[in-house]
Amino acid sequence: AYGRRFWADEYRMNARIAEYPKPVVSLMQGYTMGGGVGLGCHASTRVVCETSQIAMPEVAIGLVPDVGGTALLARAPGHLGEYLGATAARMGPADALLAGFADAYVPREFWLDLETRLEQTGDVGVVAEMCETPPPGPVAAVRGEVDTLFALPAGEIEAALDGSGTAFAMGARAALGRASPLAVACGIANIRALRAGMATGCGGIRAALKREYRFTWRAAEHSDFLEGIRAKVIDKDGAPRWRHGTLADVRADEVARMLASLGDNELRLEPAD
Repeated sequence: AYGRRFWADEYRMNARIAEYPKPVVSLMQGYTMGGGVGLGCHASTRVVCETSQIAMPEVAIGLVPDVGGTALLARAPGHLGEYLGATAARMGPADALLAGFADAYVPREFWLDLETRLEQTGDVGVVAEMCETPPPGPVAAVRGEVDTLFALPAGEIEAALDGSGTAFAMGARAALGRASPLAVACGIANIRALRAGMATGCGGIRAALKREYRFTWRAAEHSDFLEGIRAKVIDKDGAPRWRHGTLADVRADEVARMLASLGDNELRLEPAD
């Protein structure tokens, strides 16, 4: 019960940040991952620097990308969202800008000046005045492969990666091998449902959080979450025993059950301002 209350409170905070009526500027130095994305990447102006590393690593512990992250993943160009959510790939500044997790690159040496000007003027326009172009990131170079391989049905992705044989495909395949197949399948389903919903105005932060909460509400009893925590945090043996061997082993009805409506237990969010 505590976990459900925690996630509900966290998700309400994520929605509040995303919908806050006043400008919110986030400065994301170093690692911004998982819950950090929920704090930093829903701000109205998101700044990265040369040390920024942004990722959604939840699948490694048996959870779906959450904290509203699937809304960001669904809006990413092409099928970057599926790739980033399924492999927990880390984005440097250029890739974060490309994927829509950040808005501006300002080298770290100028942040004190940036913060001072923001505090003195309250004008978020100073971010645009100080932003620069970051060095290219690795994701742009593999966009073609990403959009081909991660557009496939979830159960076909691993075999396609195995058959590709490129350096990118081998790295992505290794990453999938460390993730919970059930979490990956459900995460991809969420991303694709939200992307489809955007065409009708139903794919925003609220829809994302509600879909994510359906999984996390059921996580302790019906997913790989407890096993992922055991292997990653408690025993730290790095050898989780997932419920499924591969993505192809995850049935559509299992995904549907994890993401089905919770009825009276659905996530309740405060009305937007």
